[in-house]
Amino acid sequence: MNLTISGHHLELTPAIREYVQSKLERVKRHFDHVIDIAVILTVDNLPQKEKRQKAEINLHVRGKDLHVETFAKNLYAAIDALIDKLDRQVIKYKNKLQDHQRSAIKRLTGTDTPDDLLLPDKA
Repeated sequence: MNLTISGHHLELTPAIREYVQSKLERVKRHFDHVIDIAVILTVDNLPQKEKRQKAEINLHVRGKDLHVETFAKNLYAAIDALIDKLDRQVIKYKNKLQDHQRSAIKRLTGTDTPDDLLLPDKA
């Protein structure tokens, strides 16, 4: 798994990197088939002299790319909200995969077998 953490208008400290990595462990616990993760942390300077923190993530798994972005006044709050949203999306994707695999197995083990369909009825 490749992890890329970058900052726009922000200097990434080792504490921020460690915080993001520790939060991503929760996602890896639910779904470990992650190919690539790109995290972008941004500080937007608004004209009202407020700083808005933006955190976004692109998560590449087999067959799908998940994208999440959040805004907050505090960077750590933005990262927390980001991981919560991403975790919900990963669980939803994992459930879809499992349901799809179960439905394929149900179709294979149906009640009608090909031998039953070929035999004529003797009534």
